[in-house]
Amino acid sequence: MPPVSSLFLVAATVVSLVVLFHAASTRQHFTDIIFSSPDAMQGKRTVAYFVNWGIYGRKFPPSAIDANQLTHILYAFADINADGAVILSDAWADKDIHYPGDSWNDSGNNLYGNLKALYLLKKQNRHLKTLLSIGGWTYSPKFHPVVIDPHRRAEFVRSSIRLLEDLGFDGLDVDYEYPSNREQAAGYADLLRELRHALDEHARNKGADYRFLLTIAAPCGPDNYSKLMVKEMDRSLDFWNLMSYDFSGSWDQIANHQANLFGGPISGSASVNWYLSQGVDRSKIVLGVPLYGRSFMNTEGPGKPFSGIGPGSWEQGVYDYRALPLPGSHVFRDEKAVASWSYDYEKKEMISFDTDEVARWKAEWIVKETLGGAMTWEMSGDKGGSREGMEGGPGKDPQPGKSLLSVLHGTMGHPDRTPNWLKYEGSQFENLRNGME
Repeated sequence: MPPVSSLFLVAATVVSLVVLFHAASTRQHFTDIIFSSPDAMQGKRTVAYFVNWGIYGRKFPPSAIDANQLTHILYAFADINADGAVILSDAWADKDIHYPGDSWNDSGNNLYGNLKALYLLKKQNRHLKTLLSIGGWTYSPKFHPVVIDPHRRAEFVRSSIRLLEDLGFDGLDVDYEYPSNREQAAGYADLLRELRHALDEHARNKGADYRFLLTIAAPCGPDNYSKLMVKEMDRSLDFWNLMSYDFSGSWDQIANHQANLFGGPISGSASVNWYLSQGVDRSKIVLGVPLYGRSFMNTEGPGKPFSGIGPGSWEQGVYDYRALPLPGSHVFRDEKAVASWSYDYEKKEMISFDTDEVARWKAEWIVKETLGGAMTWEMSGDKGGSREGMEGGPGKDPQPGKSLLSVLHGTMGHPDRTPNWLKYEGSQFENLRNGME
């Protein structure tokens, strides 16, 4: 029989082991709670616009999307009627076109087109969320009379919620470029508040334990963002997608960087800091990155005068990133500005665009500044994948290099894994009501 002191030692050891085991179990329990909670799954967002006109000349259907590099897709664009109703801008592309695998013999009223394809993509990738983007540069003037009229705002809200349920979206994105006075800015804030309330009511009416998202495309030019009622808007928004590009272009007298992170009259960092100063949380700020470049002809380079713009890929002066740098040009970078450009010494053409190196720097800065993620306009301009049937030629022929979406997504790491929503029992389309089974 061991001495009493040894018995006490054994007992104390057993008690310690029990306590340690209990503590470890408790820690594991809290770990399970933390990592299963939606907030913990809210990592970095990789957001990209998908444009419905991309299926035509650009030959970029939903099947070309790499869902592994994305967390959110903004489907562009819905139009706005004079009475405020939100409507589809291309019904054939959005809901009618039949893709491979779609039957022509289904009975009843069924959803096809890009939006059926995106819903199927959501089913296969439960982290992927889709938002209907309303407005854009072309349709934005239609916002002006709507936001200042309560009756038109009500119709905007009613119709957009209807489209969300009918077409299988996870939320709404408002792209209003831009309120021009205080009345419009106040109306914009009212519209977002009313949309937020309607989205929450919609979830309650469905019995859905889900937060349908509300975001906006936010300006980075001081003349535009200074008019916004940011604090009032922020209460309604899940995150802000900063359009931190188009800082320079054909409208200027001097060729310059179009998406520099630092320096210059306008920069991505200055815009981020302004929104932070208005009380927007870092985690709700998503930095925009262009998947295109802007051309300046007859110039010596950044900071120098120019005359004219190049032919571009699909519109004059604008080249898809996938076609850059153009053959015969040289690539330069400005580490202080976090910017890059190509230059053709024969044509004297400068093209301001983000290389994969600059995209990586921006992603590292997003992580360092604990921002919410990155947004790109628009995904058909990215490198990667073949484009069967797309015409070639100067400005369209693909050039080697890395996908910017893959660089952004991979560098930021820890992607948002909050689940999407798949139940649309109130849709007018039978196949969506049945979950495309």
